[in-house]
Order: sequence, then C-alpha cells, then structure tokens
Amino acid sequence: MTVQGETTQGVVLTEVAAGKVKSLLDQEGRDDLQLRIAVQPGGCSGLRYQLFFDDRQLDGDTVRDFSGVNVVVDRMSVPYLLGATIDFVDTIEQQGFTIDNPNATGSCACGDSFH
Repeated sequence: MTVQGETTQGVVLTEVAAGKVKSLLDQEGRDDLQLRIAVQPGGCSGLRYQLFFDDRQLDGDTVRDFSGVNVVVDRMSVPYLLGATIDFVDTIEQQGFTIDNPNATGSCACGDSFH
C-alpha cells in the first residue's frame, strides 16, 4: 500500500483509492465533485464513517489533494480522522473502500462503526 501525504496531518488517501475515486467520478461525468469523508453518530459502536461525493464547500472544511482527487473533511470530523488511511481493496473476499483509523478504540463485529 502506497500512502501519500503525512498521516499526522489528517486523513490520507492511498494511490489505489485515489484511482478508484477518479474512475467513479469519470463514470458520474462531473468534474465539480470531491470526496467527502465524515464521521457521524450511529452504528452499534457509536460512530460511523460516511464517504460520498459532494459539490459543497462548508465553512471549516479541510481540503487536501491526492493525485488530483480532492478529499474534504468537515471541521467536526477532523479529530476523529487524524492519521486515518483510506484504501481500496478488490479481492475475492472483499471489495470496497477500507479505513484504517488509529483513533478507533474499538469497532462493531460488522466493521460498520467504531468508537
């Protein structure tokens, strides 16, 4: 896994994940979207991740570029995502984005939420 950026600065998107995001954005046919990562209350462990494309710029957002992909994190989510790495896996066992978060002290059995 190749990581770009400094993990102490915030969330990191791997080259593989950035490539997948670019591919998905190309399918959308829009160049005004960016990847927003948020932490919201919910799930059986208390907090859950949300990854989605967004065209908004909110007050207090942190924006970083990873290989041409803008990754946006809102001000409230930043502390929960410091040092987190987002990757994309495509194996026979799993396909999708994964988040390795050193701030998560525990997670639920399904891996959908953390605390």
